[in-house]
Amino acid sequence: MAAQTYIAISELHPNFSHPKVVGIIIGKTDIKSFPDRKNAGMDRFTFGFTIRDSPEFFINVTAWGNDGYINGLSNSLTVGDCVTIDNALVTNKDPEKGERFCPTTPSFYRLLVTEAHSQVYLCADMDTTNRLVPLIHLPVKDSSDFYSLGDIVANGQTLDGTVINILAAVKLIGEPKQFTTSDGRRGQRLEVKLFDDLVPSFPLVCWDREAIQLMQTLIPTGTVLFIADAKIGYDSFRNGMTATVNSKTIITVNPDTREASLLSRYAKEAFESGALEQDEKPEDVDSITDVYTVSQLKRKARETPDAFFGITYSFISKLDLDSSVSKVITTRCSRCKFLVMEDMQSCSNQLCPGRDQTFSATTSFDLLVDLTDHTGTLHACTLRSPVAEKTLGCTVKEFTSLTDDERIAMKWKFLLERCKVHIKILPSAKMKSRVRGTVLACSPADPGEVKQHMSVLLQRV
Repeated sequence: MAAQTYIAISELHPNFSHPKVVGIIIGKTDIKSFPDRKNAGMDRFTFGFTIRDSPEFFINVTAWGNDGYINGLSNSLTVGDCVTIDNALVTNKDPEKGERFCPTTPSFYRLLVTEAHSQVYLCADMDTTNRLVPLIHLPVKDSSDFYSLGDIVANGQTLDGTVINILAAVKLIGEPKQFTTSDGRRGQRLEVKLFDDLVPSFPLVCWDREAIQLMQTLIPTGTVLFIADAKIGYDSFRNGMTATVNSKTIITVNPDTREASLLSRYAKEAFESGALEQDEKPEDVDSITDVYTVSQLKRKARETPDAFFGITYSFISKLDLDSSVSKVITTRCSRCKFLVMEDMQSCSNQLCPGRDQTFSATTSFDLLVDLTDHTGTLHACTLRSPVAEKTLGCTVKEFTSLTDDERIAMKWKFLLERCKVHIKILPSAKMKSRVRGTVLACSPADPGEVKQHMSVLLQRV
């Protein structure tokens, strides 16, 4: 069989002639250039990647060559590809630099690839590929050797400048920002919001193009990352800790570990139950100025994968205040914000940080409303406390004491007039429309204000 001709990474040695190695790419770095000492005025180009062929062994590969060769090779490879490397030079790790600027590996050696002597191509042996693919989900460090976000926040500035492993779920992937440095070099930056059962939001910053491209492929709902060798720093502007991806970092997406499985389950339930939104800081609605019709909100949501904010002048066409109280008011665990039954005396969330403590719960409005204008209806938008209290003009306690007739009167107060609604729009795989809206503020609309915006909105339809 062809697979038998491959040399295992664990068996590599500098004495081997024309070795053929196969592995799955688990990490990749950006292209860099350096002045060519042998050819004045010329540059040499290089990039690195890390391949794995077994749970225990992986090795760094460095490719060197001219601009065309290195860019072509780099563009043809991505994390998750299974590759065959023919006739790479097996060499000892750099005695001076060691692995300060590349991932730490269990191999004593590294592979050097050049255009003149080596070949790198996608593995065509399906049996070998099928064997390698599961390795992408194994962390490169001990699966129990990690800091939770709660650990990082608790340790605070004592971790400033350290390199650690992190296990966390993905909450939000930001937009990449392009910039130019003072010496004319172009760069990019992307920030990812992470979370776990203790910390609702924690920033992970990516500067490298390869890391940014990997992050942009992720879908937040339930995705968990094991981030090996992330740099931790204190951000004085935020007055908090941040994590940064660097050249040593290897990110394992949805790792095949018990801890990651539990966190993934927690993350999915947190997204579906709205627990994450319970922890978010209130948005500054005064900073939201873009006005949309309902159809424009839906169209933009289909065109962008990220959350966005807007104002819509709509009627609340569905507001079930006269339903049973359990459909209007919910009870959540005070610590992890998970939904619990009103008569329960404990939280059912396995990762709740207060499972061994006295149980406490809070009650709040948790409504689904439909917003309708002349262009259509945005179904099942969430209207939760504290926005619901301000909108309805009453507290949860006051609402529970209202008679049925008083609830019906409150409902029709909103169903009969146009409202100015500040809204947050997010993509949602669960919703039939693929759109989920969260009401940030709602009040009766001023007729003059509606008239002022309506002519502009009609021109955009």
